[in-house]
Amino acid sequence: MSFLDSLLISFFGLGLVFFVLIGLSAVITLESKVFEYFKANKKETDVKDSVSPAICTNNMVPLASAGDLKLVGVDERTAAMIMAIVSDESGIPLSELQFKSIKALD
Repeated sequence: MSFLDSLLISFFGLGLVFFVLIGLSAVITLESKVFEYFKANKKETDVKDSVSPAICTNNMVPLASAGDLKLVGVDERTAAMIMAIVSDESGIPLSELQFKSIKALD
């Protein structure tokens, strides 16, 4: 095997490797776009099914409140943070939770 033959084989091998890597990159990108498309369609149907026009306005603010909230030793800002944290940790939307009172523990 001459030096030119070995160079030709090495360039062919490197070219083949890069061709396969480019192909894999294209397949991964295509799969990503397909999954995003299906995920977006699922979110649209979930939102359409879960939102009732009688309950919410166009900017998704509920028309009715859940009642009075008693704050004992807690300011409104801290109470809002506590409610947001409870909603986030439990996975329940804030509009579905009903807080009756929030009391500071000293």
